[in-house]
Amino acid sequence: MMSIRLGKLMLFTSVVSAGGCTVMYYLIQKSFSRASYYRLALEQLNNNPGALEALGTPLNIHYLQLIDKYNFVDITNAQLKIPVSGSKTEGHVYVSSSRDAPFQRWHLQEVFLQLKDGQQIPIFKLNEKNGGVKKQE
Repeated sequence: MMSIRLGKLMLFTSVVSAGGCTVMYYLIQKSFSRASYYRLALEQLNNNPGALEALGTPLNIHYLQLIDKYNFVDITNAQLKIPVSGSKTEGHVYVSSSRDAPFQRWHLQEVFLQLKDGQQIPIFKLNEKNGGVKKQE
């Protein structure tokens, strides 16, 4: 009788723990997708005909791999590797963004698409020579 209750308790605890981890994972992904550096990068991707043609439509944005060492965000810098796919192929959108101080606006530094076959398609790069004017390539 005691082992049955202990077994049920262990099962219940495992289910609650797994559910909590799943909810936490979802919330972390949601917070990334709401961040301006993430949204700005995807906006640049969606406005780049060459990148869209290479991937094919419809475009699918996938969850970040949270354990990937490339994905990094601190107070003034952010870099992401966003998995994307289309009807033709898949790849990753690499994003570098920065801001001058906490609570200030994020500014994209560079965005490029790297396809599965290794081809890189430049999407956006901050043009320092023109007084910091943003340039889409």
